[in-house]
Amino acid sequence: MGGSDIDMRRLSKAMSYALRHRPEEFGLSLDGRGAVGLGELVDALNARGRWPRPVTPDDVAWVVANGTKQRFALEDGRIRARYGHSFSGRVELEEAEPPDVLWHGTSHEAWEAIREEGLQPMGRQAVHLSADQETALAVGARHERGGEPVLLRVDAASARAAGVIFWRGNESTWLAGAVPAKYLERVG
Repeated sequence: MGGSDIDMRRLSKAMSYALRHRPEEFGLSLDGRGAVGLGELVDALNARGRWPRPVTPDDVAWVVANGTKQRFALEDGRIRARYGHSFSGRVELEEAEPPDVLWHGTSHEAWEAIREEGLQPMGRQAVHLSADQETALAVGARHERGGEPVLLRVDAASARAAGVIFWRGNESTWLAGAVPAKYLERVG
């Protein structure tokens, strides 16, 4: 499993592209939960990519099991991305009770709009929130080039009580449709 002749990081990126962003380019039809048969994904990856050998179901399972960001779920022979979808159409996620506080890292430029409009999904299907400050800062650093990102404390308990719906992406990622500015507090 996870043979060294296949670049697993490249495979993970291809899987993300196929399951999170452009399934149609791979000829995939995802179900309402965003899942497709494991064999279908393997066939699509092999048809679309240049690999040193054919990708196998074991290679894909290795990426699912060993990915640091827990982007994928493999259940009953079907695979799906847990979060990060940007294609049109809605992926059905199961609503979940979030921790009282969540975190969001962003750029100074984006903060100007966020403090007025709140957190919006933008090009994704949901806003991404972090369970801890460190993860939020790491995410924010990708958006704030060359400086310290803006860290936002999200009053998830109050937002949920007011009707904001939350979904669990993985151990460290939570999702919400949108979070009004009144539930956000800039830290630092």
